[in-house]
Amino acid sequence: MKILIAGGAGFIGSHLSAHLLKDNHEIICVDNFLTGSKKNIENLLDNKLFTFLQHDVTKPLPQNITADAVFHLASPASPNHHSRLSYHALPVETMMVNTLGTLELLKFAEKNRAKFLFASTSEVYGDPLEHPQREEYRGNVSTTGPRSVYDEAKRFGETLTAYYGRDKGVDVHIARIFNTYGPHMLPEDKRMIVSFIIEGLLNKPIPVFGDGTQTRSLCYVDDMVEGLIRLMFYPGTKGQIINLGSSEEHTVLEYAEKVKKLLGSTSEIVLTEKLPTDDPKQRRADITKAKQLLKWEPTVSLDEGLSKLITYLKEFKT
Repeated sequence: MKILIAGGAGFIGSHLSAHLLKDNHEIICVDNFLTGSKKNIENLLDNKLFTFLQHDVTKPLPQNITADAVFHLASPASPNHHSRLSYHALPVETMMVNTLGTLELLKFAEKNRAKFLFASTSEVYGDPLEHPQREEYRGNVSTTGPRSVYDEAKRFGETLTAYYGRDKGVDVHIARIFNTYGPHMLPEDKRMIVSFIIEGLLNKPIPVFGDGTQTRSLCYVDDMVEGLIRLMFYPGTKGQIINLGSSEEHTVLEYAEKVKKLLGSTSEIVLTEKLPTDDPKQRRADITKAKQLLKWEPTVSLDEGLSKLITYLKEFKT
């Protein structure tokens, strides 16, 4: 099968590319390297089944490109790409790739009669009033806050995807991806678990927002990739919206302590005064639907996954 992966040089996309190549699929990896990295796909470039196209998916794909399935993972996924400030780091790019980029890729999928998967996010639930979050929950999201450039763009991307499935007959699938971690995460993203590890490796203070009681659930990237593949290709998944993430919930402070212990670090865990604007207090996926339709749930333990990420970040810094 010929599979196009938009954002294929990114964190999750590069792992997805490698996994599908092992199953002898022909992969067209599309990325503009805004947040993806050539380093993530260097070991794939010599594979005869792998083609790389440097391209911005907010523009139409070249006419000679065809595919049987399209994974749309092209989006800045961190609030801090190249910035410590907020989602303002790449605001327009984030909004455009999840809206105009989604539209262009849906047009491509319709033309090619290809399956289409939109990588949405748990952020569509905002700061949830329901816990854990089921797919039926419509969210508690600010349309104008600093996170809205990501949250609302993903919500509209879902709207476009659902429209093409409902009115144009495209075989669409929506994955609501919860916090995911593993190799190929960038240190400069400043995502929680990466920041904890980087500071811990240097024995510097590990900063924790607020009082650290806010919760997160982390899914290792290999498990996430398996979930995405099943959502795209399993029978009975056309038109489905499915949460993919871990149901193992810990406080942010517990994650910081776990990282410090695994590293044997002398870092001090430092609590900051306030949370970022609209930062969710609780985040855990209800994965009942994934278990039922995909026969999927995470299998990589937190200690195992964190150990792999620690090894990667040690090598990345050398």
